[in-house]
Amino acid sequence: MSDDATPEPTDEPGYLAAVTDLLGALAYGELRAFSQLAKDAELAPTLRHKSALALLAAHELKNYTVLTERLQSLGVEPEEAMGPFVPAVDAFHERTSANDWLEGLVKAYVGEGIAQDFYREIARYVDDDTRELVVSVLEDTGQADFAVTVVREAIVADARVAGRLALWGRRLVGEAITQAQRVGVERDALASILVGAPGRAGADLAELGRMFARLTDEHSRRMERLGLSA
Repeated sequence: MSDDATPEPTDEPGYLAAVTDLLGALAYGELRAFSQLAKDAELAPTLRHKSALALLAAHELKNYTVLTERLQSLGVEPEEAMGPFVPAVDAFHERTSANDWLEGLVKAYVGEGIAQDFYREIARYVDDDTRELVVSVLEDTGQADFAVTVVREAIVADARVAGRLALWGRRLVGEAITQAQRVGVERDALASILVGAPGRAGADLAELGRMFARLTDEHSRRMERLGLSA
């Protein structure tokens, strides 16, 4: 999409509904990420690890607050905006319940990373203010480095860990992309951001294909950073 096609803020009901969906989906994702990281902190083997995960969980909660405040400024109740996305996000977490804290850490980095990449892709087609908000809440605050360090240390300590976590990562990518497709397709307003609406630019089918290819490529890079085979 060219710069001159960037949408401007508008009171158009359809566009506001789309932005509401985007922020609602992202807000619920942040809320679930906070909850999951808090649980993972309880499973962490050392105080250093517990502290690091607790700080990451606190950051997710801060992001959730920022998103809900923006929704309220738009005159939308956050719970109403998040509600439509609860089934898809919850289903993802139910299908990818980690067996131990290392699997939970890979999930937080790889699984959540795919979802975040998906929201960044959608943000290419919204107004500047919304895009800046989305990009800011998805900014990495050390979670990547923490996950990479811990997983690589675990592999050094026991090389057998690599095979198990690689299989887990491959499962996560399939589930995460399925979640992204459900979120992006099942809501007409949100889908209109991607494919365009009257008077607004969007992605054509070829670009949508490239978008999901980029999600998969980025997943492979994350797995490589962890020292795992994609």
